[in-house]
Amino acid sequence: MKVLATLARLYVDDLDRALPALRDLTGQESRGRFAYGGVEVARIGGFLLVAGTDEALARFRNVQSTVVVDDLDGVQALLDAHGGEVLAGLNQVPTGRNLVVRHPGGVVFEYVEHTA
Repeated sequence: MKVLATLARLYVDDLDRALPALRDLTGQESRGRFAYGGVEVARIGGFLLVAGTDEALARFRNVQSTVVVDDLDGVQALLDAHGGEVLAGLNQVPTGRNLVVRHPGGVVFEYVEHTA
């Protein structure tokens, strides 16, 4: 399993209000904007914005970062070697498939394998 990108998660109330400043900061346009599970999601630079109401965001806020990998099946080998637990998944998502994992020490990552 190879990490392709690590995205800092930003929880916001409105993507359209949040994106212009990040566009100026990163010099990039947003990509991969989609709705999922009652929230809107957009990637821009090294950020993954998750937008919605407090109620809609509540189920996502425990995830501290999104890690894009080339082989999601390799996450299980990582867990076998170091411990941790799968909290959610294996799920089909608009960009491919994902797992949400709690690692030893308590950090919670979403792992995503993108499909073409």
